[in-house]
Amino acid sequence: MPSSCYNKAVQLLASRPHFRAELAAKLSRRGFPQEEIDAALDRLTEQGYLDDRAAAAGFVEGRAGRGEGRARVRAELQKRGASGAAVEEALAALPDDDLPAAQEAAEQWARRGGNDPAALARHLARKGFSRRAIVAVLKERPGGQEIDLGED
Repeated sequence: MPSSCYNKAVQLLASRPHFRAELAAKLSRRGFPQEEIDAALDRLTEQGYLDDRAAAAGFVEGRAGRGEGRARVRAELQKRGASGAAVEEALAALPDDDLPAAQEAAEQWARRGGNDPAALARHLARKGFSRRAIVAVLKERPGGQEIDLGED
C-alpha cells in the first residue's frame, strides 16, 4: 500500500512537474521523515513521474515566449532545485542569440508607456538578457547610446 508521503508527492506532481529537490523540500515541510521522502521520490523516479531533465525542458519551453533571457531562466531553474546537468541541457534548447527576444521585450515595455533608456536597461537586465543584447537594443532607441552599463 502506498505511503501517505508517496500519495502527497503524486498529488503535488499532478498539479505541475517538480524537481526532485523541490518536491523533497515540500514533503519535508509537511513533516514527512527523510527516509520516507527518499523512498517515495526514488519510486516516482523509477516510475518515470519524477524527472529533473524533463521538468527543466518543460519549464524552458513554457518560458520561451515570455520575454525572458537565459540568465533569468537559469536562475529560476536553479532556485527550483534543478540539477546542473538538467539546467544546461534545457538551456541548450534556447537560441544562442537573445537579441530578438530582448527587442520584443523592449517593444512590449515601450507599448506600456516606457521611454526612459536607463529604465529600459534595468528592465531588460531584470529579465535576464545578456549585456550584449541590452546594449544593442539601447543603440536602436533614441537616447539609448548615452547609457553607461558599466563593466562586466
